[in-house]
Order: sequence, then C-alpha cells, then structure tokens
Amino acid sequence: MNNKSVATIVGLFLLGGCHPAAAQSSSQDRNIHDHFKQVIEQKPYHVEVCRNVNMSGDKTGDTLGGAIIGGILGKALTGNDDGAKIGALFGGIVGHNESNKVAGTRRVCKTEIRYKEEVRTIYSHSHIEFWYEGRKYNLKFKK
Repeated sequence: MNNKSVATIVGLFLLGGCHPAAAQSSSQDRNIHDHFKQVIEQKPYHVEVCRNVNMSGDKTGDTLGGAIIGGILGKALTGNDDGAKIGALFGGIVGHNESNKVAGTRRVCKTEIRYKEEVRTIYSHSHIEFWYEGRKYNLKFKK
C-alpha cells in the first residue's frame, strides 16, 4: 500500500469518526500525539572588555635601528669602514636615548560580541496511530 492510499484511508477514517453513525468506534482505536521540541535562540549583544597589558619598555629595537642608520651615514660621509663603525656606535646611543618606550602597564579595551541564550519550546509534529482492517498504522504529520 503506497503513501497516497494510506493518506486517503486516514482522511476517510478521521472524517468517518466525526459522523454520528460512526460514534460507536471508541477513541482507543486511534491516538493522536503532538510532539514538541526545545530550541535555543541566540541574541547577540556587544560588550566592551578592558584588560591591563604589561609593556616591557624594551629599547633594543630603537637602539638597533639607530645603529643601522648611524652606520650607513658614517660610511656615506667618510667612505670607509671605520666611519661606519663610529656612526653605528653613536647611532645606537642616540636611538637608545631618544626612545620613548616605558615599562609598565597599559589599559587595552576592545568590543566583543556575546550571545544571550533563550530556550523555547515549540511544536515539532504530530502523529496518529490507528487500526484499520486488522493492521496498525502510524503516520507523522504537521498541523
């Protein structure tokens, strides 16, 4: 028996159950059950999160950058390697002294998206269970 035939039988069975002449069939011959499920809805909201970040105050990068620039200038001005060495030495000293890096903590803030969850119970589907001509049928449907 295909699904179309079963659906036709169920429809006739339900219609026949509404007729006064069919009132003698008991409600135990058929059972209709509604099924529900829980769904979680996530609603986004923004929040600002701030943290204290440790700053190292390391001046090595500025010292190295000054030494490289001083070495290039020393070589360009004198034309020999000794001028490059002296330029690198003085460039490193100036790079270190002129660095504005300071050790300590700094407050860093950023915006994050978080989600509020709400659980709701909603209708999922129904099923009918009935007997017809000695056979038990179960059909799933949506209202």
